[in-house]
Amino acid sequence: MLTPVDRRAAEALAWLEPHAAAMAELVVELVGLDTENPPGRGLGRFARSLQGTMEALGCSPEIVEVASHAALEDPCVVIGSVGGGAGTIYFHGHFDVVPVQSRDQFRPVRAGRTITGRGSADMKGGLVSMLYGAIAARELGLLEDRRVVLHFVCDEETGGHAGSGHLRDHELIDSGALAMVTAEPTAPVVWSACRGAITMRVHVRGREAHVGQAHRGINAFEHATRIAEPLHRLAAELRERQTAIPMDDDDAAGSMLVVGGQAGAGANFNVVPGEAWFSLDLRFNPEEELDAMLGLLRRTVEEAAAEIGADVTIDVLQAEPAAVTDVESPTALALARSIEAVEGTPAPFVLSPGNVDIRFYAQRGIPAFAYGPGRLDVSHGPNERVSEDALLRCAAVYAVFAGAVGS
Repeated sequence: MLTPVDRRAAEALAWLEPHAAAMAELVVELVGLDTENPPGRGLGRFARSLQGTMEALGCSPEIVEVASHAALEDPCVVIGSVGGGAGTIYFHGHFDVVPVQSRDQFRPVRAGRTITGRGSADMKGGLVSMLYGAIAARELGLLEDRRVVLHFVCDEETGGHAGSGHLRDHELIDSGALAMVTAEPTAPVVWSACRGAITMRVHVRGREAHVGQAHRGINAFEHATRIAEPLHRLAAELRERQTAIPMDDDDAAGSMLVVGGQAGAGANFNVVPGEAWFSLDLRFNPEEELDAMLGLLRRTVEEAAAEIGADVTIDVLQAEPAAVTDVESPTALALARSIEAVEGTPAPFVLSPGNVDIRFYAQRGIPAFAYGPGRLDVSHGPNERVSEDALLRCAAVYAVFAGAVGS
């Protein structure tokens, strides 16, 4: 005998099937719009195109301009809604994409029910699934006293401070909302937690001198490499701090620190470098506290610098806490039931290996999850792709979940 959730899943799939071609065509159209970030080009143009699509679907969209940030071109947030009930469910996504390996990736290819191109999985395909999932929930009468609010942001790939940060800082995220889900390419798992993130830049100052008088200089690069040594040891120690939250990859269960992901030094090959710099990027597990991790990194740099008499400055570029949603909560169980009803198999709840936008909602006490079509292992690569069947099924999950939350 079918349960109510099973019936809703069957109804949602049946409603969505005639719209499958339109969904795929929309993904192709959106992938063809270059929103590479960095530098963050074409964001306003994409938002206006998405606004037109949302208007045609009856999603009441508006474009909210946000403060200028880095090199982002026309940074903005697109907000829409479906349904008129009091209970709010956020469907959240981003329309910026990581840099391409080839410009051909902005010329999407649709073949064999697969769409290939930059952003097809992460996450323009997910945006389309969310749009059609919200419309399906409305048309099937699943929302009752609830509404879906759509938040589509412009800069998740570079930290989210312009887009999601604007939503947070301008009180556009209701702490009383029932749930949030974002369309990261996680299937078949759900991310119910994410790591915190700290990004720093360590500047080292020395004194320039011609190579023929190197003894008159102070080599900033040499100081930088010596400061980096204890940081490499710290990275190994942090990898041993294992999270208790399940992960897809058990070998990645420790907090992760990258030393020198970016670096630079000197004016020329024949000059003692008077300046040097390198980056630190930490993704720390939810068991760790943000302030404690900031302090640990600062102390390690400052103590190493003091030991050799180096002149250093530390710039904090990003500092975000981790986030966790209770997987035994009624909201989590409703999402799990919705996925199983559509897919036929349970979806495990795991920790995201990175720092994603669920944190902006979880920090306000909203049950927040990442679940979307596509595969994480191809999402930033040269053959990024998404299955049209996955787009359809994921839209059905969103529709069923919107009808199950809080009921």
